[in-house]
Amino acid sequence: MLPAPDPAVVAALASALKLSAPAAKVLAARGFTDAAAARRFLEPRFEELHDPLTLRDMPAAIERLARAIRDGERILIYGDYDVDGTTSVVLLTKVIELAGGQAGYHVPHRLKDGYGMRPEVVEAAAEQGLKLIVSVDTGIRAAEVVRRANELGIDVIVTDHHLPETELPPALAVLNPNRPDCPYVEKNLCGAGVAFKVIQALLPHIGWPADKVRRVSESFLKLAAIATVADVVPLTGENRIIVMHGLRGLGTVRNLGLRALLDVAGFTKDATPPSARQVAFQIAPRMNAAGRMDTARAVVELFLTNDAERATELAKQLHEQNAERQAVEAGIRETCDQIAVDPAECALVYYAEDWHRGVLGIVASRLVERLHRPVFVLSRNAEDGLAQGSGRSIAAFHLLDALESMAELFVKFGGHKHAAGLTMEAARVGEFRERFNAYAAAKLSAEDFLRRVEIDAVLELPEINESAIEELFGLAPFGHSNPPPMFAALDVEVAAQQVWKEKHLKLTVRQKGRTLSLKAWNFAPRAAELVPGTRVDIAFQLEEDAYSAARGFPNWAAILRDVRPAVR
Repeated sequence: MLPAPDPAVVAALASALKLSAPAAKVLAARGFTDAAAARRFLEPRFEELHDPLTLRDMPAAIERLARAIRDGERILIYGDYDVDGTTSVVLLTKVIELAGGQAGYHVPHRLKDGYGMRPEVVEAAAEQGLKLIVSVDTGIRAAEVVRRANELGIDVIVTDHHLPETELPPALAVLNPNRPDCPYVEKNLCGAGVAFKVIQALLPHIGWPADKVRRVSESFLKLAAIATVADVVPLTGENRIIVMHGLRGLGTVRNLGLRALLDVAGFTKDATPPSARQVAFQIAPRMNAAGRMDTARAVVELFLTNDAERATELAKQLHEQNAERQAVEAGIRETCDQIAVDPAECALVYYAEDWHRGVLGIVASRLVERLHRPVFVLSRNAEDGLAQGSGRSIAAFHLLDALESMAELFVKFGGHKHAAGLTMEAARVGEFRERFNAYAAAKLSAEDFLRRVEIDAVLELPEINESAIEELFGLAPFGHSNPPPMFAALDVEVAAQQVWKEKHLKLTVRQKGRTLSLKAWNFAPRAAELVPGTRVDIAFQLEEDAYSAARGFPNWAAILRDVRPAVR
């Protein structure tokens, strides 16, 4: 079904916001039919961030943190090994130091420790005399570990965003917008987003003036934005404010580690700040590579070091680990691609004895993209014999609900609707495969497996011009829940076709006197559908193209996403 927005609504938006039709059509299709709401979306303001004290337990958390800072207590920040977890550690470690406190941190080793809080870390903290632990991006399902901390006389503040179990951990404070009794408006914060709210609440509480709180808070948005993009949470609402302002801040970076990381990723001091897409594909993978291939402590050290030479060394290390990660991932994915898939299977579990467990989540994501069904990829841990791994899902399938329906199979598990991790006895992988597939078969219909191209607006080629394209880019940052707009152009004529690098096509189409050149990735096998003179309907996107701009060409490219014979 193609969108058919009310022409009066589109015209009113275009007039009120001084936009051309393409951007107005997209806004209307995405529910912004009111000019005031659309303007808030286009121009999100820092002042529109929600009051952090409306997070349940925030007052108690801030009071305890402030007391620890005032009394000179050492505080342990307990994090996680992905981008969200490591940036959260950096955010709270830095703000505690700025406030005059003392903070150390613990980041688990993905392969040796697995996900989540562990009692031996708490016991070691007790031996060192620590009385306060703050978890970041973890802890919401760590009731037993928190209980152990209580026994040892340690207060715990849990800050997390993952979905809780029925019982919350018995912590001094549990900051999580997804706890059932939390009135906080924005439910889609990532872990670093919750950590940022702690910063917003702590600094005024300890007496900092408003202008200083604002200035320092804005400086922390850079890392919060990177984490928000990397954790694939919806880039709407408060997250949009965080990411838009944080990405802008990447144009002026003083942190030595962040500057070094941007440099190795190709963003020099004079370059345009990276977009959300570039953060997702060029910056976040380098940060994640440390935890996937070795230890994520390198990422935390990178952002905390005051030594420029050490920052450069660590950034290069992450760059090299990312290249290693890419090679390992490609090998596992190639093995999985060679395994025949029964079309009747509704959900898949891949398992091997010797796959590198640090890249299994990425492989699962790639398999979901190709097979369009829920997937888990598991490997055996040689040290304890347990199978561990990650799962990813399609839009219609709730991965965590599936795991909770068979919780007795697992040593531990956790996650979200579309991403989860688990640990289980290797001998039960076959049973898990059968039950996971059966659960999916009961929940999913044939339509859920169909690939869909959701069209935001139907355009005619003469509507596509430089100013309209700039307005469309103004809808960024693009990501989860705010993807780059998808357009349809109907009954266009193929004017020219060229096979490019054997598997791609360069395509030119025309309509009403206007031509449009498109890049068609991996479309060479469909070249017969695009013979010059053929009339087709096309689905396409317009993307920023820094490579083209650097060579003096337009700073955008049209990308073909799908094609069908023209429906007249």
